[in-house]
Amino acid sequence: MSTDTAAARASAPAAPVAGRLSFLDRFLAVWILLAMAAGLGLGRLVPGLGNALATVTLTGVSLPIALGLLVMMYPVLAKVRYDRLDTVTRDRRLLVTSLVLNWLVGPALMFALAWTFLPDLPEYRTGLIIVGLARCIAMVVIWNDLACGDREAAAVLVALNSLFQVLAFAALGWFYLTVLPGWLGLEQTALDVSVWEIARSVLIFLGIPLLAGFLTRRLGEQARGRTWYETKLIPRIGPFALYGLLFTVVVLFALQGDAITSQPLDVARIAVPLLVYFTLMWAGSMAVGRAVGLDHPKATTLAFTAAGNNFELAIAVTIATFGATSGQALAGVVGPLIEVPVLIGLVHVALAVRRSFPRPSPAADPAATPESSHRA
Repeated sequence: MSTDTAAARASAPAAPVAGRLSFLDRFLAVWILLAMAAGLGLGRLVPGLGNALATVTLTGVSLPIALGLLVMMYPVLAKVRYDRLDTVTRDRRLLVTSLVLNWLVGPALMFALAWTFLPDLPEYRTGLIIVGLARCIAMVVIWNDLACGDREAAAVLVALNSLFQVLAFAALGWFYLTVLPGWLGLEQTALDVSVWEIARSVLIFLGIPLLAGFLTRRLGEQARGRTWYETKLIPRIGPFALYGLLFTVVVLFALQGDAITSQPLDVARIAVPLLVYFTLMWAGSMAVGRAVGLDHPKATTLAFTAAGNNFELAIAVTIATFGATSGQALAGVVGPLIEVPVLIGLVHVALAVRRSFPRPSPAADPAATPESSHRA
């Protein structure tokens, strides 16, 4: 994965998107599809595998999935320049726009799409609404990094989403499943989830890799210097983000392989509003970022953090509230089935539209250290 600074990326000579990626990154969509197929195949061919994987859980999430998420997030968070976070927190355009897109536009759009496409399937509809409420705090760091987004901005927005997730998830669930349907004369659903359950999920899936990434950079730079850290250590640990991602995808789809493959028509109906949601949220957020004057790295980060969803939290909540075999849980699992390949495609779109954004001056970041342009 890229270890370039935003300025170095912007000043790089133009080249075909694929030519700027390593072999692993260039065919990432292929690896993702193979991992999904492997997981679905294992779930169908190995009786009891899903139950075995789900036996041990961490905050309602299968332990293998939890481990995969932690391994996936750690290398990207170790790349973050924590000494530059203050410049991101001062950018009110980015922070306010992100909050509006994530906590007002995103849930409302998913609510509208769920009722539009699934008016006769209340379980799937409820599951989709819960997916829309769970704003992304994990896999988005992978998509953002691949698309040459701003790592420091991603770290701040992910942390901000995490805070709002703890404070607002249960309240928004009550509003979109009970209050708003009541106002509109629609069917109402109750959602019983505690703030502590959400906070615990955030602390584990974001807190642990964030702390590990921060300590790795702090101690590594103190011991060997920034040049060694950026050119030697990061390329060694970088590929583990992809390995963790692929492992997570395999295990995730193995857990629900039988349900997905035995109900293809239901999966297709759930997939349509999800496809519309991810596309509209990403494209709309990218356009909004461009309109408010963000540069390409920050607009890319805004788009991916707004379009992605915290599927591990959504799955944990639906399983804990409605049961592992419920339609709500199936809708939660179909979320990443659609999100992963769609956002992989949007990574390439984000790279392709870089030339339409003004190029930031390399002098804008005097503390930036030149880094290798290849992907680790």
